[in-house]
Order: sequence, then C-alpha cells, then structure tokens
Amino acid sequence: LLRRLFEIEVPEIYDGLVEIKAIAREPGDRSKIAVFTKAENLDAVGTCVGMRGSRVQMVVHELGGERIDILPWNSSPAIFIASALSPAKKIVNVTLNENDKSAKVVVPDDQLSLAIGRKGQNVRLAAKLTGWNIDIKSQSEVETETREKMARSIFKSTPVGELDG
Repeated sequence: LLRRLFEIEVPEIYDGLVEIKAIAREPGDRSKIAVFTKAENLDAVGTCVGMRGSRVQMVVHELGGERIDILPWNSSPAIFIASALSPAKKIVNVTLNENDKSAKVVVPDDQLSLAIGRKGQNVRLAAKLTGWNIDIKSQSEVETETREKMARSIFKSTPVGELDG
C-alpha cells in the first residue's frame, strides 16, 4: 500500500528514477521507507518529501496521519542501520555479526530513548527495514560492561603466588 501511494505521489518513483529499497510499517502509527537513486543530480529523500513536504503529506493524509520517516538507503549495513535509527542523530558504533545478521549499536546516553523509540517502536521498525536484529546500548552502559570484564579478567589471570606480594 505504502509503495503504491508513493508511486502515485512521486513521479520519479513511478518512472524508476528513485527506487524504494525497503519499507517497514506499523499501520496507523509509523512507517519507515528507504529510498535510493543512481541519478547524481537527484536527492532521493528530497524528491519523496517534495516542496515543503507536499508529496509526503499527501501520503500521510491518505494513511490518516501515520508518521513516515524517509531515509537514504545504503549498501553498507552499518551505515544503513545507523540511518534507520533516526531520529537518533548520533551513533557511536555499529558492530555487525554476519553469521546471525545481528548488530550491536552504541549511542550516546542522551540519544538512547530516541534510538529505541516509544515502546521500542523505532528500533523495531529499523530492524524490519534493514533485515538485521538490532541491540542498542548506551555509551555509559558499554563502558561499565568493559570495566567489569577487564576487572574479571585481571582476577582470573593473576597467578595466586603473585598476590602474596
């Protein structure tokens, strides 16, 4: 449905100049779409949004006010995942595990709630959009875990004879 509505409102999608690469939707509430173009002089996201948001607003109106995030598609999974987590603006790190298609994402503490979204909606839609399982942690949480791991490894690797001093 969302793809067809954008094809109607955005002639560049209908003509094939802009391609919708992925869509994730929670009907009636929020959607995310990833768009791409090979045309160097064309902004895929701007084309879908339209002048002053006119094109996307027509789609939003058709869907009864459903919020729609339009973002650029990227062939690099790490970059695409970081982009899919908008409205979170800052991503510290994305670590990918190709075996199980999982990503560990680290964000600054003040961006954690934006990245996760209300009731986990933002990260859920980002996971659907990208096709990756996404685990988000705050920077301070990762730093604490790292310190704890280092402390445990020090105690495990210190020979007992050296502790007597």
